[in-house]
Amino acid sequence: MSFDRAATLRNAEKLLRQGKLDAAIAEYLRVVDDQPRDWNTANVLGDLYVKAGQTDKAVEQFIRIADSLNDEGFLPKAGALYKKILKLKPDHEHALIQAAEIASSQGLLADARNYLNVVGERRRSRGDKRGAAQMAIRLGSLDPADFDSRITGAKARVEVGDLDGAVSDLKAIAVELTELGRQPEALEVLRQAAGLNPQDETVKAQLLDVYVAAGDFARARECAVNAEQFRGLAAAMEAKGHADAALDSLREAARLEPGDVALRAQLARAFVARGDMQAAAEYLTVETAGDDPQLLVMAAEIMLRSSRGDDGLAIVRRLLEHDPSRREDMAAVGWRIADENPEAGFRVVELAADVAVGQTDWAAAAAALQEFVTRVPNHIPALMRLVEICVDGGLEATMYAAQAQLADAYIALGSADEARFIAEDLVAREPWERANIERFRRALVLLGEADPDAVIAERLSGQTPFVSTDLDADQDLLGFDPPAGGSSEVAAAPPANAPGAAPVVPTRPARPGPLTHFELGGSPVDIGSILGELEASMPAPEPPPPAPPPTVQPARDSGDTDLGLMLEDLKPGEAFASGAGDGSTRLSDIQSVLAQLRDEASRRPTGDGGDAQLALGLRLRQEGKIDEAIGALDAASRSPRHRFKAATLAGRLYREQNRLPQAIECFERAAQSPAPTVDEGHLLLYELADALEQVGETARALAVCLELQADAGDFRDVASRVDRLAKVQTRG
Repeated sequence: MSFDRAATLRNAEKLLRQGKLDAAIAEYLRVVDDQPRDWNTANVLGDLYVKAGQTDKAVEQFIRIADSLNDEGFLPKAGALYKKILKLKPDHEHALIQAAEIASSQGLLADARNYLNVVGERRRSRGDKRGAAQMAIRLGSLDPADFDSRITGAKARVEVGDLDGAVSDLKAIAVELTELGRQPEALEVLRQAAGLNPQDETVKAQLLDVYVAAGDFARARECAVNAEQFRGLAAAMEAKGHADAALDSLREAARLEPGDVALRAQLARAFVARGDMQAAAEYLTVETAGDDPQLLVMAAEIMLRSSRGDDGLAIVRRLLEHDPSRREDMAAVGWRIADENPEAGFRVVELAADVAVGQTDWAAAAAALQEFVTRVPNHIPALMRLVEICVDGGLEATMYAAQAQLADAYIALGSADEARFIAEDLVAREPWERANIERFRRALVLLGEADPDAVIAERLSGQTPFVSTDLDADQDLLGFDPPAGGSSEVAAAPPANAPGAAPVVPTRPARPGPLTHFELGGSPVDIGSILGELEASMPAPEPPPPAPPPTVQPARDSGDTDLGLMLEDLKPGEAFASGAGDGSTRLSDIQSVLAQLRDEASRRPTGDGGDAQLALGLRLRQEGKIDEAIGALDAASRSPRHRFKAATLAGRLYREQNRLPQAIECFERAAQSPAPTVDEGHLLLYELADALEQVGETARALAVCLELQADAGDFRDVASRVDRLAKVQTRG
């Protein structure tokens, strides 16, 4: 017959109310025997034992409950029960020790210390020296900042026969005291450790460290006995500004260990820092470096700084062929030697950039060359290579900056024709930039132009327009071909070089957002600058009569004229020369042109390569080339515009390959960007939570599910997932 727990508990309660304590205890004991983990009933049983004066039995019940709760991690409940036991038996050692452990874990160090001291005193009083020493050791481990207790605990280890542990603790204490700047105390602790074990070499080494920390290099040098110690001493001396003494210590280390390749490399670095390349080469050669890439880099740098540049370059090629991922290290070598030997530095940086180009990492290739031309501003071969990479990689913003630097370099070199061509291209692309106008003027002066301002004004007026080399410009943007004579001009616009007019310097468009252009006089002009007010006040279906031609404003004292002054009287209904039909495009057509321009601007690539990489990743995935697809999607995710989609797709591909850690990383990267739609954002969080749960990170998975539930409600099975993960967290 099965045990009827409910009936037994009712019977026990009746007996209690009848004053039959022993009979009630017997009934509760039956329940506890049948269900030992029924802690509530066991606690009631213990309380009844207390009422019955059976303290030992009560303590037995409470200890069983408290130990079980402690093992299961319910520390506050266990701690309360241990305190309950100590009220019944203040000298109960097991309860005292367990209460101390729980108090320590909760940061209640004073309570823990009190409990342990009680145990220690009891053991000493009964002559248990070993047991008292154990409590001293435990007290020493409570608070890392209580050095006195820690030292006492370390000494107590000797009493329990743990000599090595005592010395180890004292050494650790000495290290921490040294780091805190308490060198005298550290020295005393080390002396105690040396007294316990005079043969411990690490204690001697720590004495050396303490002297070094105190700046007493003379005594420290007396303590050094091997090459490693002399090398460490040299580093400390160098940090304190004792360069000569540091080099002497390194030489001594090399004397003790003549075959130590790393030591020879360290000496070579020291001589490189001093600029003594001959001495550096004495300690480090290709043969000494062997196959160690780090030493080979140093050897290459030494050779590149000396007359053996070709040998150094051969090492760079060898390293890059063996490990292309070292391209950044190689570029850094080129940057470092750029000031001393620009040509050698450029050859190294160019090799590193070529590796990046081979990996289609255009941005990294450009960055390597950008850093170089920052250090060597007018290095024309480097600037030309930078422009090439920017063109091939579609890095427009970097390309414009590089072209500007290249134009300045040509001007500084006196290459007038090249400077003029680039400067004219820059002005054609961005006529509002005064720096571009100034470059063009300087190039004209270099060519011997008598009146450069007049030439600039003529260009900006559209009479002999700038010609841009931007091959991406839409030559049929308005749906018609320019007139055979050359340029399309605003009706009645006066020439900029008319009497009294100064050279025109267009201003940057005031409207935010991407630039949208149409061709005016062969030069790109910002449509927002010309028609900014036009769109906001569209005319009635019948256009008003044409406005009178705009007048030319008097030239300013500075000689600059805003391009807006040439167009400020443009009113609704005016026409643009088109070369087709009746020769004009009426205002009713402009609105559609604006819409077309906005649509094309929204589809235009960002210039960071994200569009191409995303398209490549999608194509490779369709072809089944998953690893290559992941690489392309990872590159695309660097673009803020494509991060969500590219990182999400990469994460799903990783998940299909059961590479969950990489999938989680991609999903988390995608979550950092706004989702295109609310549903896509919810789905991403759901997939992230699922991946986290699969790898056993239930806490993080639960957090993501709770966030998703708060935002999306009952999305798929998120509610049941929350319940399941919560139970796992609470071990229910």
